[in-house]
Amino acid sequence: MDTLARLEATIASRLAAGDASASYVAQLHARGLPVVARKLGEEAVETIVAALSSTREDLIGEAADVLFHLLVLLAEKGVTLNEVLAELDRRDGVSGLDEKAARPSASETA
Repeated sequence: MDTLARLEATIASRLAAGDASASYVAQLHARGLPVVARKLGEEAVETIVAALSSTREDLIGEAADVLFHLLVLLAEKGVTLNEVLAELDRRDGVSGLDEKAARPSASETA
């Protein structure tokens, strides 16, 4: 997890610096949240494709891209990695089926 924590800190510093000419993170930020979200979606699709039809190395590379872009999106929304990890800890030991069933349905939250 040290790697993800370091990456999160790097992303935060690049967002704070805001120099789009020197930082891919700052470029994404300057283009806005919809672009950041769409980029994460693109990387997720590329990961799926790699899992189904590419090499192990391709999958590793695409998975790294997903993690990176997820951390950028979380930073854009002011959500920390620790908050996400706390949610995973909360779910630890709970059946995935039970956890999903306990969530409010879309009609309840609308």
